[in-house]
Amino acid sequence: MDQRISLITLGVRDVEAAAQFYEALGWRRAESPDGVIAFDLMAQTLGLYPLEKLAEDIGLPVEALGTGAMTLSHNLRHAEEVAPLLARAEAAGAEILRPAGPVFWGGTIGYFRAPDGHIWEIAHNPFSPLSPEGAFRWTGY
Repeated sequence: MDQRISLITLGVRDVEAAAQFYEALGWRRAESPDGVIAFDLMAQTLGLYPLEKLAEDIGLPVEALGTGAMTLSHNLRHAEEVAPLLARAEAAGAEILRPAGPVFWGGTIGYFRAPDGHIWEIAHNPFSPLSPEGAFRWTGY
């Protein structure tokens, strides 16, 4: 198995409302089949899929899915960009879980919960500079 994630699928209760939230953050939809809303990212795609259909695909009851103990992270070029992006997310309907601020390892982070319940980290890691296109790699570009 190659060391990559090709598609991140978020099960959401209201696909259109979730899509409008991400569009309010500045994302653009990609063409996708009925029942799925996709946003092409740099090296993968974020898909929004009805929670009930995702549970059916997996073969579990909806109650067994939850949102899991994970975060989705969006890294920025500069520490000063973290707070404004959190404010934009809040204006779009997100709940701020941790405001922007320094973290013990030397970066700047903040967290929000999207209206669909998924938790996002907004971060600047001075030890992992982004590529010119904005791609992230743990050891930087």
